[in-house]
Amino acid sequence: MYGLINRSFQNFLADTYGREMWQRVHRRAGFPFADFEPMLPYDDELTDQLISAASAELKKPHESVLEDAGTYLVSHPNAESLRRLLRFGGGDFIEFLQSLDDLPERARLAVPDLDMPEIFLDEITTRNFNIEVKSCYSIFGHVLLGLLRAMADDYGALVFMEYQGRTGTTQILTLNVLETSFSEGRSFELGTTTAPRKGDR
Repeated sequence: MYGLINRSFQNFLADTYGREMWQRVHRRAGFPFADFEPMLPYDDELTDQLISAASAELKKPHESVLEDAGTYLVSHPNAESLRRLLRFGGGDFIEFLQSLDDLPERARLAVPDLDMPEIFLDEITTRNFNIEVKSCYSIFGHVLLGLLRAMADDYGALVFMEYQGRTGTTQILTLNVLETSFSEGRSFELGTTTAPRKGDR
């Protein structure tokens, strides 16, 4: 597993629960180093140890921890660059979904060796979608589900989504977009700064 994935999960723990939580997870997992280096490769077993230790410390199922990590990647201020990359995918949530197929390739433009899953969108109707996540790593389906929940909120869309399970290397998510403009959502501009939200002034 590329270090960038593990470092993102480390940042999620430290930013969400505090540096002490990361240190507790680190001790439980028994890592022989202080931090993950984003540009170094690591054995896949270390990722499994990381998730298991975090699940034990947080007293949450693995799936919930992974979904929370996916939500963090969009909603936390320290992850604003990824949120901006994702928002360039479309003007509303449905347009964003239709750009998901290209997301792994866009990520590899920044990090060529990054082992991203393949993502395939099946548009059942104009409001109902299946998403296939193909990877030998089982973490990506739940991380993507958490990320999609956060992106729906970011766009102000009302979406019912579920994780349907895994067959071989393929995980299935289902989405039903009930409203594309259910709430105001978060402000977004194409430039480097964002306009203040209501109540920020």
